[in-house]
Amino acid sequence: MSRRYDCADAADRATGLREAASAIRRGELVVVPTDTVYGIAADAFSAEAVAGLFAAKGRGRHMPSPVLVGSPTTLHGLVTDFSEKAWELVDAFWPGGLTLVARHQPSLRWDLGETRGTVAVRMPLHPVAIELLNATGPLAVSSANKSGQPAPGDCEDAEYQLGDSVAVYLDGGKAEHGVASSIVDVTGKTPVLLRAGAVSLEQLREVVPDLEAGS
Repeated sequence: MSRRYDCADAADRATGLREAASAIRRGELVVVPTDTVYGIAADAFSAEAVAGLFAAKGRGRHMPSPVLVGSPTTLHGLVTDFSEKAWELVDAFWPGGLTLVARHQPSLRWDLGETRGTVAVRMPLHPVAIELLNATGPLAVSSANKSGQPAPGDCEDAEYQLGDSVAVYLDGGKAEHGVASSIVDVTGKTPVLLRAGAVSLEQLREVVPDLEAGS
């Protein structure tokens, strides 16, 4: 049976965050508000939990899960060959609606799907998400919707789509943007915009002028 907590209420928020962190440690799934859309979260280092995330969404391993972090410094333990341009994008847009695809540390023991040695990583601009991430460490987080359905901008929609496959729902009200993050590939010499979203191409090029728009 799922539990839902109103994060606008201080006591409910504290209880909800505690219960959500416990659920993550047990390998269960949690829905969390972010600054873009609501996300479904699992322990990034538990292959079983990530598999449960895919099952809840009805999605295959060919679309690997992104990872959310609570601080830019967490990147040092997760990625390798991270360029100066990539750090400039982090400095400009984190926390916020920018996901970066980077090469992950080969020593990491995780299974996020068919990543081909990369990880899509973001630091969200949402206090509830940050608080949970600081309690749990990096989380595999994908939009909290069934595959093929619109990404939810509020907790009600996420709960309607995912139901009891999720242990804890953290209700943070309407998502600020309601638009998915922009995705930039920083694995090569020149960053490439893979998906336009919360951060525009123009904004990105103000920081990295030679950033390419993907086809």
